[in-house]
Amino acid sequence: QVQLVESGGGLVQLGGSLRLSCAASGRTFSLYAMAWFRQAPGKEREFVTAISTNDGLTYNEDSLKGRFTISRDDAKNTLYLQMNGLQPEDTAVYYCAASTFIPTGNFYFAAAYNYEYWGQGTQVTVSS
Repeated sequence: QVQLVESGGGLVQLGGSLRLSCAASGRTFSLYAMAWFRQAPGKEREFVTAISTNDGLTYNEDSLKGRFTISRDDAKNTLYLQMNGLQPEDTAVYYCAASTFIPTGNFYFAAAYNYEYWGQGTQVTVSS
């Protein structure tokens, strides 16, 4: 199994940027499909973006495309989320998640139930 620890969250002003990191330990990181989800107060957890193994194919929530970018560094066992142009509605706890297998396609990568391992989350707050 794999352990996931997110970092990089904090308070940022409207229009600012943050880069979140997710450090993985345990089983070989490169074997896992990875994703970022977020959960705002009083709302359900929602998909942000994901990245596959090997080919590095990415999947994105359409409304966030162009502002949020996922990447991974398998040599460092780390997943990243670069967030630009942050808006107050981006305020949430951001979670990274790992899966040993997900069928190809945005539908499957966006489904939280396909991820076996989750981090504890990091808070992102955007002030206006």
